[in-house]
Amino acid sequence: MKKVWIATAVVAVLALGGYVGYRAYRKLTGEGPGQRGRPGAAVAVEIAPVRTVTLRDVGMFTGSLMADSRFIVSPRIAGRLEKLLVNLGDPVRRGQLIAVLDDEESIQQAERAKAELAVAQSSVLECQSNLDAAKREFERAEALRQKKIASESEYDQAKAQYEVQEARHKVAVAQVTQKAAALKEAEIRLSYTKIHAAWEGGSDTRYVGERFVDEGALLTANAPIVSILDIGSLTAAVYVIERDYSKIAVGQLAKVTTDVFAGREFSGRIARIAPQLQETSRQARVEIAIANADGLLKPGMFVRVALEFAAHENAAAIPVSAVARRNGQRGVFVADAGGKKTRFVPVEFGISGNGLIEVVHPRLDGPVVVMGQHLLEDGAAIRVVPPETAASAPRDAERRPQP
Repeated sequence: MKKVWIATAVVAVLALGGYVGYRAYRKLTGEGPGQRGRPGAAVAVEIAPVRTVTLRDVGMFTGSLMADSRFIVSPRIAGRLEKLLVNLGDPVRRGQLIAVLDDEESIQQAERAKAELAVAQSSVLECQSNLDAAKREFERAEALRQKKIASESEYDQAKAQYEVQEARHKVAVAQVTQKAAALKEAEIRLSYTKIHAAWEGGSDTRYVGERFVDEGALLTANAPIVSILDIGSLTAAVYVIERDYSKIAVGQLAKVTTDVFAGREFSGRIARIAPQLQETSRQARVEIAIANADGLLKPGMFVRVALEFAAHENAAAIPVSAVARRNGQRGVFVADAGGKKTRFVPVEFGISGNGLIEVVHPRLDGPVVVMGQHLLEDGAAIRVVPPETAASAPRDAERRPQP
């Protein structure tokens, strides 16, 4: 029972202390139960002046860098990799020899095709000789037939022999064409054993991004050997939310930063904008082209991209904390010249940044309440108290939302 009485006494003391503190707070702020500001009771508030600054509406986005051009060097035919002439990170010139496959079989095929072409060409010469002889015999038989010296059967036999030799000659000529095509095919196949890096447009020098095989490997057709990258210019891919989508345009300037080069900015411009937003995230892909002549930036780097949507110079700005809502309207409480009373003024706001927001309309003729306005109503009495920590807003402000 003694412990119960002690516990009851402690609870009573705590309750009495809380009630006294509550009454002291009500007396200090002038707020009574069920009301924001009691007539005649001044509410303690902090105020801030309307400032003229330059406001910048800047969106911050994150993404990754990609090479503008990347392709895989692969063989067109199967074979053993005899030589690999480049390694990871090596520069590669346009048309440079990259690798060599075992070419013994291809050389033999080309030599055989040459020999077959030579045989076909000799056959054409033989057929041409036989054709000439048959033509002369036919012409002689035709002349004798007109003089009625040769018989009809001799004439027909000479004509038939001429036509046979003419057909054989055409076949021989066709075989030459066929063997020439086979030789060309063998030579092309032989050229496939020499693998070059070739591309159209862009810079003449690129770099080996990845190496997939070693010398001696047995490769199938189209098996990857190395990848070739163009890092003279890069692309940063970011995703823009629906609210900011209408604020961007192709050609818009972007500032790019990365943790690897802290404190350094790289310039870029929006190159491409997706014509649709993804249904799952309500975001659109935006690609920023970045010049990389010195080669400092690399594909795969994490970057932050700043896009300036708007910049307003000499803008009338107030702290964002001053914004209040009464009767469905957004506005601010403006203190009178003596700092004794305040009135609620509906305001049309513009862009915001760095804790400041632009006042578009109307022009405010006094300081605004930045703390304590939740206790105020239009025409309430106030008592201005100094802020605990004086802070001055910068001249240039930027909106930097979380990515």
